[in-house]
Amino acid sequence: MLFRSTGLGKTELVGKVAGIQREGDYLVLHVDTVEPVKWRIRAAMSFTDLLAVVGACGKVAIMSFLLSPSQWLNKNPRSPEAF
Repeated sequence: MLFRSTGLGKTELVGKVAGIQREGDYLVLHVDTVEPVKWRIRAAMSFTDLLAVVGACGKVAIMSFLLSPSQWLNKNPRSPEAF
């Protein structure tokens, strides 16, 4: 995974999902960044947030990305220029 933040300028963080767990009324996603710093980033998603993510995954562009065999085999994806 790649991360960028307006607070970090053009710095790009590289990370991976470390886990997800339920905390009360939220699902907490834990992500460990490995480059250029080692951080644990947490995102708490409410039920409404999760519905928005699932709904967004139903879009044709997202579904074609998920179902594309070339994505399954792509071990070195190209970094997007701006996101």
